[in-house]
Amino acid sequence: MKKIGVFTSGGDAPGMNACIRAVVRTGKYYGLEVVGIRRGFQGLVDGDYMEMGPGAVSGIIQQGGTILRSARCKAFFTPEGRQKAYEQMKAKELDALVAIGGDGTFTGARIFMNEYPDVAIVGCPGTIDNDLFGTDFTIGYDTAINTAMNAIDNIKDTANAHDRLFFIEVMGRDAGFIALPTALACGAEAVLVPETKTSIDELVKILENGMGKKKNSSIVIVAEGDELGGAYKVAEEVGKRFQGYEIRVSILGHLQRGGRPTCMERVRASQMGHAAVRALLDGKSGVMIGIIDKEIVHTPFEKAIKHHQDLNPMLLEMIGILS
Repeated sequence: MKKIGVFTSGGDAPGMNACIRAVVRTGKYYGLEVVGIRRGFQGLVDGDYMEMGPGAVSGIIQQGGTILRSARCKAFFTPEGRQKAYEQMKAKELDALVAIGGDGTFTGARIFMNEYPDVAIVGCPGTIDNDLFGTDFTIGYDTAINTAMNAIDNIKDTANAHDRLFFIEVMGRDAGFIALPTALACGAEAVLVPETKTSIDELVKILENGMGKKKNSSIVIVAEGDELGGAYKVAEEVGKRFQGYEIRVSILGHLQRGGRPTCMERVRASQMGHAAVRALLDGKSGVMIGIIDKEIVHTPFEKAIKHHQDLNPMLLEMIGILS
């Protein structure tokens, strides 16, 4: 193996740059040429490459987003597009790829390898949703929950000042991994997540109980994928039955995807990028790098994308006990 490529795909996540940096510098340490591929699979199809030495990744470890950028690629969904990507790889003499992304990225990588068995790909889990099987934490997750927590703390200040009930929507179209820890960390009265059925009657009882405890404000965290349709819809339904507070809604949105990665984010992303290169050198392919119980693990793409983590039921129970 002489030359590898690295790209980021899907939604950007804080820590991706730290992972890119680790891939480039680990590759150079082991005598490999490293090429950056801009705009994910789109860059693979278009041949949008850039040579990357240690200097190219200097000063990026603290930056959010991704210096390689990301994009949706309709062409890669077609056999013709994947064939062009393969031809571009061969023209550039790339022996292997490190793909940083989520389940969509690894699904595309798996299809690509099935069609072209001589292509070796190792993945690093880059998504703020933390919904991939095979790792305790994905790249971007720690920063996202800390960003959400800080924003909610600020909102809570104004909620306390005005006796208000705030419904705060966080990201999580399919899972409540952002909503649950931020709700617990911020002392929310309730959390609504896609994994559990939402009962407006039960939620109203919780809020009424809070009023009985002389609380001067309440916070409810809503994952965007909640079955009722998000924070605005939940607030509307609660407002019909609960007159105790002024009701406000705040959508944190893409705020959670940006910002400087936390210390642990940078460390984990660096570990994963380093491990990805080592895995390729050891002849591994079709696996996602993860960290479980502080140890590096390799999980096949198929298992990583088909099996999802479950929410911790104890944390859900704690929300009710501690609110």
